[in-house]
Amino acid sequence: MTLDPQVARVLQAADHSGLPPLETLSPEAARAQYEKGSAVVGGRAPQLFSVRDIAVAGPRGDIGLRVYTPRDPAGEAMPLLIYIHGGGYVIGSLDSHDIPCRHLALNGDCMVISVDYRLAPEYPYPGPLEDCWAAVNAIVDQAEALGVRRDRIAIGGDSAGGNLATVTCLKARAEGGPDFIYQMLIYPGTDRTRSQPSHNELADGYRLTRSLLDWFMNHYFEGAPADPNDPYSSPLHADDLSGLPPALVVSAGYDPLRDEDIAYYEKLRAHGNAAEHLHYPGMIHGFINMPGVVDTARDCLEACGTRLRQVFAERDMR
Repeated sequence: MTLDPQVARVLQAADHSGLPPLETLSPEAARAQYEKGSAVVGGRAPQLFSVRDIAVAGPRGDIGLRVYTPRDPAGEAMPLLIYIHGGGYVIGSLDSHDIPCRHLALNGDCMVISVDYRLAPEYPYPGPLEDCWAAVNAIVDQAEALGVRRDRIAIGGDSAGGNLATVTCLKARAEGGPDFIYQMLIYPGTDRTRSQPSHNELADGYRLTRSLLDWFMNHYFEGAPADPNDPYSSPLHADDLSGLPPALVVSAGYDPLRDEDIAYYEKLRAHGNAAEHLHYPGMIHGFINMPGVVDTARDCLEACGTRLRQVFAERDMR
């Protein structure tokens, strides 16, 4: 593997910025620093037909949603990607992932609805999952009013959001719905035990460090069940992954989550699911948030959007 030169420059700039590591800050200060960094590397925001914020009821009050419509729907319902942002369950927001969602809406020719779930440590596990579950059910229930085709709904996310997306699919299977036609998992967290070789190999120097992962996990799983193999926290350790929506799993070569992502893709296939794997060997964790400075980030968002467009079109031909 060779680290992408543009990514190397991003890491070098971070090292020279003088900013403290996120894990040395309070959650509030870490969120503010992450938001500023996301704005720096995100680049120009693609223009869409409309972007609007709404809310749906959740277990602890309203849950914010951001609705991206890439073009004039001309009165026709559109396919939908429900998107759950990353950030280790502690940081991240609708704003930090606004630009990736815009790219996905344009490239996928679909509506995207991004979920503003509550964060740890204020709302530790399973609080974020409960918010996502409530949000997706409300979105599906209101599909017609939102201008969404109920039979063309995919779910996806990156990092912690990828975990929440695939765990939502597990929960939907157990509850008999909602029915998602696809899951798009961008370097998802799938193994709370962090026992894969890449966690040691890439523990330091590539943005998502061991100490930062410790900080995220300690906040999210504070007071959670002791079993690290709980499938709703570690879907890689689920006894049965059969009957899940077709999946796209994206991994990055310099990501400590790399091996658990590849293992999850392989287990999805072994349990009879349709699954595809996109691997970006020169990339680091979080690279899709960098389309303003990393060409491969734009390439990945285009590839993910193109695959969504194909999935929705294939369903139309059935």
